[in-house]
Amino acid sequence: MQSMSTTGTSTAAQAVTTLDEQTTPAADSTERPLTTADRCDVCDAQAYVRVVMLTGELFFCAHHARRHGERLKEVALLFQDETARLTADS
Repeated sequence: MQSMSTTGTSTAAQAVTTLDEQTTPAADSTERPLTTADRCDVCDAQAYVRVVMLTGELFFCAHHARRHGERLKEVALLFQDETARLTADS
């Protein structure tokens, strides 16, 4: 009887570990400056928006970020918007 309890505890611990692994973001969820090397995942233009989700990160140019932004903000862990750089005074 005691071995069943140990097995049950072990299984529960494994389930918690698995759940924690599933909810850990695949990408870094802290902001970092976007560079010219960051490209839009839709059209390959320079990215000005970075969206971090549980499954990874996506990059968007200003055009595609405007098109999909509202929905992305609903599911994002981080919505990093640097589109203001396009109109900022130098």
